[in-house]
Amino acid sequence: MRGSHFAILVVLFSLLAGCANISAPTGGKKDITPPKLVRLTPADSLLNTRVKKLELYFDEYITLAEPSKEITISPILQFAPIAVATNKHVVVTIADTLLEDNTTYRVSFGSAVRDLHESNPFTKYTYTFSTGGYFDSLSLEGNVLNATTGVPDTSGVLVVLYKASENDTAIVRKKPMYAIKPDKTGKFRFTGLPGRDFRLYAIRDDNNNMMYDGGVEMVAFNDDIVRAGDTAMKAPVLRLFPEVADSATEIADTAASGKKGMRTKQRMSRDTGFFYSLNVDSSDISKRTFDVTDSFRFVFNSPVVLHEGRLHLSRDSAGVWVPVPMKVKQDAIRTMRVNAVAELAANTVFELVADSAFVTDTAGKAIIGARYRFRTMDRDDYGKIKLEIPGRYSTKGQKDGYDHILMMTAGADTVYQEKITDSVVAFKRLKPATYTFRIIADKDGNGKWSTGDLFGRKQPEIVFPGPQPLVLKAGWDHTIEFEQKPKATGKADGGKGNNSNKNR
Repeated sequence: MRGSHFAILVVLFSLLAGCANISAPTGGKKDITPPKLVRLTPADSLLNTRVKKLELYFDEYITLAEPSKEITISPILQFAPIAVATNKHVVVTIADTLLEDNTTYRVSFGSAVRDLHESNPFTKYTYTFSTGGYFDSLSLEGNVLNATTGVPDTSGVLVVLYKASENDTAIVRKKPMYAIKPDKTGKFRFTGLPGRDFRLYAIRDDNNNMMYDGGVEMVAFNDDIVRAGDTAMKAPVLRLFPEVADSATEIADTAASGKKGMRTKQRMSRDTGFFYSLNVDSSDISKRTFDVTDSFRFVFNSPVVLHEGRLHLSRDSAGVWVPVPMKVKQDAIRTMRVNAVAELAANTVFELVADSAFVTDTAGKAIIGARYRFRTMDRDDYGKIKLEIPGRYSTKGQKDGYDHILMMTAGADTVYQEKITDSVVAFKRLKPATYTFRIIADKDGNGKWSTGDLFGRKQPEIVFPGPQPLVLKAGWDHTIEFEQKPKATGKADGGKGNNSNKNR
């Protein structure tokens, strides 16, 4: 008996050990199927209905991802729908007291509904109902541009519609009825609109509150009331503008403040804290660093008093320092800045000497003298551009009663901004850079681009964008047409044009 008992125990032990080593079944293919809607109440596409609660039932357990962002209703209600998910069930609550009569509403779910385990989204679904006896089906389309450049720039932009009975203040205090994002080309198209009159705007909505908050945000408005489905109406063009300071002027002021080139700081003593910066690189006179078209710009950290005759410039001529005439002037408005202008020869070593106390601060403290030696850029370090402009923009050919301004920029710097007087503008000494051109319709005659005013119902001045940005290399010579893509006339030769195309 004992042997049989032992045998039984061995068998039981073996069975238990086998059970303990049972492995989990291997998984199959990953689930990539989104949840399926199996039931809906109330039914979709109902007329003469004011939906208060919408319930959706799915074939699997689901969850909601960013429902406040993804689940939207159009026309927009001042209080957004509230969505809650439980197991396979989603309930959307709508403030039906905010619903208007004879209006079609569409509830879009975006990608909010996802299956619980793999997060496969239930997408492209919109629930529709109407509080009237028909569904709105009209459309409205147009374009959005950045007024400062004249080209599409639609990142973060919303095109919005308000009731025609509202005034412009509505855009700063309440959400719109309809909102849509334009595509990358600036085109927008509203669909499912009623045959009503609207006010049309665009905003760069930095804080995503669907309203215009001023400051760094941009705004655009259409002069006229618009009506969806009006085939006689010209497609509106909305030009976004900042109501803050003129951006073109800010760019020019930034360039004038001394951001270009190297800066050298000089202090009088540690306890005064009185110093300045200068756009001169004096670290190595063998390197051609200073632009012969530039001026010397001293920028101080406090207002100064300029003392005449204490700033000197000379050039190296075979070891002899030859004085160079120079005009020195303090900025009348920004008294922390002093500019000095001189005729500079190419590829030449210059010495700029600031005598002791060439300026003092308002308390009479002076900065110790300083000496700067540097070399100017050579002719081959520059490029040339000849820009051909249609005659209608020049003072000789324009018939609009106002001048046009040619603006040329290199990055954030405004290189040129002058009234167009002829059909050809030639730039002989340009540093290698990427240049952009635009023309400003100077209606107010102030010589620069002027922004708009929303509440003053003033549109920004129109900007005509030029050709694609032109990459200018040292020694290259380009002739381009303002309304066509640029074509280089220089030939590649070690990064420069051939000898006939180099600056002389």
